[in-house]
Amino acid sequence: MWDWKYVFEILPQLLSALKMTVWVTLCAFVVALIIGLLLAFAARSKFKPLSLITQGIIEFIRNTPLLVQVFFLYYSLPLLTGISIPAFYAGVIGLGLHYSTYLSEVYRSGIEGVPKGQWEAATALNYTKSQTWRSIILPQAVPPIIPVLGNYLIVMFKETPILCAITLVEMMLTAKNIVSQSFRAFEPYTLVGILFLIISYIASLLVQRLEKRLNLQRGK
Repeated sequence: MWDWKYVFEILPQLLSALKMTVWVTLCAFVVALIIGLLLAFAARSKFKPLSLITQGIIEFIRNTPLLVQVFFLYYSLPLLTGISIPAFYAGVIGLGLHYSTYLSEVYRSGIEGVPKGQWEAATALNYTKSQTWRSIILPQAVPPIIPVLGNYLIVMFKETPILCAITLVEMMLTAKNIVSQSFRAFEPYTLVGILFLIISYIASLLVQRLEKRLNLQRGK
């Protein structure tokens, strides 16, 4: 049966773990944003070997389970290189690298949505490639895809329980530790589900609000 006294005893531990869950999600999202943009640039490169290699890397990462990638970074890579990666950084890199391949496609759709006339205008103004991307293309390509990026942030947040497999002390591992001590599984796992639901729901509302605001600005 549900025990409220027990709930209030374990809730502080789960809320503390929630901070780690949110933090690793945000850090991984930043990694995914940066690497995703670089992959998008490389995939569009006119240098065919670079473009083909990048597309191969994207397909390989997408078709490999995230759990396997995280295991490789945390357990296998130290055996191959002698470099040990802490669980937090392995989780950030693994989660960020995995979702960077999806964000690269989001960036690609945004870039391809920029009218060809904008590229021609940049050429007519004698802009360099870096100036064209920085001043004309990206400012027009990024705003329309912000809601999609926000949705991927929520997806990444919900994927963090995978990281308990590499001993990262996020909510799921904290709940498992609590259960191993008290042998009561109902309350800890239910609370974890409720916390994920609350944060994800709030984040989805913010994304929807942001999308409406962007649509209103584009409609003016």
